[in-house]
Amino acid sequence: MSIKNAIQNLNFFTTLDDKQIDMLVEISSLNFYKKNYVLCYEKSQSRQLIFLVKGLAKSYKIDKYENEIFLYYIDENSMLSEISDINSERLQFFSNISFVDDSSVLSVDFESFKEIFLRNNILNMEFINEILVKSGKLQSLINREFIFDAVTKVSMMMGANLAMFNRLKRQEISLMLNIQPSTLSRVLNRLKRNNIIDIVQGKVFILNRPELELIYRDL
Repeated sequence: MSIKNAIQNLNFFTTLDDKQIDMLVEISSLNFYKKNYVLCYEKSQSRQLIFLVKGLAKSYKIDKYENEIFLYYIDENSMLSEISDINSERLQFFSNISFVDDSSVLSVDFESFKEIFLRNNILNMEFINEILVKSGKLQSLINREFIFDAVTKVSMMMGANLAMFNRLKRQEISLMLNIQPSTLSRVLNRLKRNNIIDIVQGKVFILNRPELELIYRDL
C-alpha cells in the first residue's frame, strides 16, 4: 500500500482533492507494525499526527502494581493521536497504545498539517469530530467503570461490537469490563434465558436487538 492509498482509505481525508492529497503525501509516512508492538507510552510526546489505516489497537494504562488497565479499542480508519492542545508543537499521549493485530499506520507531520490545512480552514470539521470521538470514548469509559452494572456493561459491548465480543476470549472480556469471569457467565446465561441472545459453540448471536439495547439505551 502506498502513502496515497493509505490517505484515500481514511474517511478523515475524503473531502480533499487530488492536489491537496499530493500535498499531504509530502508530509506523511506509512509504517507497518506487528501484533503486540507498543506504539507509545503514557505521557510520551510526538510531532506526528497518527492514524490507524488497517488493523486494531488498544488503549490502556499501567497501575502502580504493574497491572494493565484496559481503556478501549481503537478500530482501523481512526486517529490514534490524542489531542489536548492544538497550539502545541508536540502531541502528548493520554495512555499506552499497542496493536492487537498487525497494523499499518499513517503519520503526518503535525506542524506542517496545521500550516497547510487547519490554518486554511481545511479539515477543521473532521479534526473537531475526531476530538469529539475521543471524548465519547472517555465518557463511555466513565460510564462503564463507575455507573453501569455487569448486565449493562456486557449488553452494551455486544450491542456496539458483537464481532469483537465473539473474537475475544471470555477472560479478556472480563478483564476489559472489570468483572469476574463467573459474573460474565451468569450475565450471558441470563440474557440467553430471556431469549435476547443465543450462544452456539461459544459464539453469541443477538436474537432480540431492541430488548438488548433497552438495557443500556438512555443511560
